[in-house]
Amino acid sequence: MAPIKVYGGHVSPAVRRVHACLHEKELSFESVPVDFKAGENKKEPYLSLNPFGQIPAFEDGDIKMFESRAISQYVARVYADKGTQLIYTSGKELAQMLVWMEVETHQFDPVASKLIREHLVKPKMLGLQADPAVVEENEAKLSKVLDVYEARLAQSKYLAGDRFTLADLYNLPCMAYIIDSPSKKLFESRPHVSAWFADISSRPAWVKASAP
Repeated sequence: MAPIKVYGGHVSPAVRRVHACLHEKELSFESVPVDFKAGENKKEPYLSLNPFGQIPAFEDGDIKMFESRAISQYVARVYADKGTQLIYTSGKELAQMLVWMEVETHQFDPVASKLIREHLVKPKMLGLQADPAVVEENEAKLSKVLDVYEARLAQSKYLAGDRFTLADLYNLPCMAYIIDSPSKKLFESRPHVSAWFADISSRPAWVKASAP
């Protein structure tokens, strides 16, 4: 059987999301680098894997996919008998899992990504200074999102219920970068969010996924 392949550097939050999922499922895979400087992502054969020229792309035998959250759901469902059970399949827990997966995608990630660009991408990759106004605006937006997380996590150990699922895993990549930035105060001031992040970020699968 052909090996699972994940295309893209692990510094990318989206790639780390897929790596973490695969590690949770205890699946071996090949990490394939993509040379952005040479434009490999904007030409064939890469565009046959991800027509948007973004990362990651994913292969599992004759299955080809892109979009990290879709890939993670595929892995969690197809390899349900392996490793950590990352999804609920019925009941209130399923309903909560689906809601909080959408919350991460539509509420948390857009704001978190802007802060990551200011704190990490601009100063460390582009040689530019962060824009304090952009940081302030998006910290205010993220505060409102994290207030909702705090209320939820005051009622439940994890976002979907009493065990770790994709709803939690989806958040890890961007949260880990923000925790390592001046905006970490937004997490530290919310005890339930802080405890939850300390828990999920200490999981062996995430430690492997985020290792240099």
